[in-house]
Amino acid sequence: MHVLPQLRKLERKYADVLTVVGVHSAKFNAEKSSDNVREAVRRYEIGHPVVNDADFAIWQSYAARAWPTLMFIDPSGKVIGRHEGEFDVNALDGILAGMIEEQESYGFLVRGDFEFSSETSEESILSYPGKITADPDSEILVISDSNHHRVLITDLDGKIEKTLGNGGSPLVSGNNLGAFGRRGFDEPLFDNPQGLVIDGDKLFVADAGAHTIVEVDLANESARTVAGIGEKSLYRHEGGDALKVPLNSPYDLSFNGETLYIAMAGFHQLWAMEITSGQILPFAGTGAENIVDDVREQALLAQPYGIEVSNNAVFFIDSETSALRVSAIASEGRVVTLIGTGLFDFGDYDGVGKEAKLQHPQGLAVNNDAIYIADSYNNKIKSVAIGSLKVRTVAGSGEVGKGDGASDAAQFSEPAGLAVMGDVIYVADTNNHLIRVIDIESGDVSTLDVRQIY
Repeated sequence: MHVLPQLRKLERKYADVLTVVGVHSAKFNAEKSSDNVREAVRRYEIGHPVVNDADFAIWQSYAARAWPTLMFIDPSGKVIGRHEGEFDVNALDGILAGMIEEQESYGFLVRGDFEFSSETSEESILSYPGKITADPDSEILVISDSNHHRVLITDLDGKIEKTLGNGGSPLVSGNNLGAFGRRGFDEPLFDNPQGLVIDGDKLFVADAGAHTIVEVDLANESARTVAGIGEKSLYRHEGGDALKVPLNSPYDLSFNGETLYIAMAGFHQLWAMEITSGQILPFAGTGAENIVDDVREQALLAQPYGIEVSNNAVFFIDSETSALRVSAIASEGRVVTLIGTGLFDFGDYDGVGKEAKLQHPQGLAVNNDAIYIADSYNNKIKSVAIGSLKVRTVAGSGEVGKGDGASDAAQFSEPAGLAVMGDVIYVADTNNHLIRVIDIESGDVSTLDVRQIY
């Protein structure tokens, strides 16, 4: 997923000579389903064919060892190169140019368009909403309408009050120098908006696609980039001036005082940004991917997708380890794992603490004495009691669908974002393109009627 933007650049540049075929070799059980793979192709707007290698047959035949692995195959079917891990697009561009020149000298290449039918989604008000937040003071919901490249503000009944962004991506609609300055709500604002947090009349948005943090001035109806340069960083670094530091897939945000905490999925770290000074730096994690508890700077994380600060503690979701973890804010604070045991340990079990199992959760919300979790690949919403760490299913049968009703019969499809207001949980039900509403007391699930006001 994280290499797709770089890959798209090469696909566009060499469209008449480079054919890309994606091979999906699943880690999680939910990823083995062809229906789920098809949904992912639509969600990430993948423009090349994808094979579902559910039994690892292709993986084994090419002796793959890592996600991602690139195999370079010449027109005769011979493997002529291999690369493991993420890549620098300019370096790979040079390698491809050399391969193309060599193959053309042999007379093997036949240039032309490779035509096939792309997967498309049905038109709907929302398109793969990733995250959601609620503001009790103004009684509004803020929704990341991720694949429409915009953010929606609605009232609690779902009526759209403001649309942030015109549906265009700043990466496509302008260059990095001009597209990330101050702009109005009717201009391109986001590429893939995800995490949201409100601070008075300011809204901060984690744009995972543009690798930026965007500050939205709700009063003056304008937005500006406050962190990131619009390019993905391939290397871990120590931070610095937020507008000069390249980021890597920021996915969620939370505020504490003047500090913005960031779930930096691509770096396998948590970051922190001081809003007044404009400085940004790593907060927890070395950048290596795993699940190891230690002091913040030495702990190992794995694709944090959700984050929330509560009671001077930073709670976060590590998606690749199916884990719920927490770090103290204090300078000598440690990262402690509440649920989760390993990179390849996952499941669906409502136990206590580390005996419980989740499957690639992506979001959380802390409320009073409970932490609510979007257990994405189990298609459920779960709660964790902060004192006892007892896990229970709040809603969701586990079957993919969009059915409302009683908690054990209701259905979701890879829910990713949560917000709690009073006795209600709002769910960004991503693959259903819906916002769902859970009554905490009864567990009953309904669907919010998100609609435009005319």
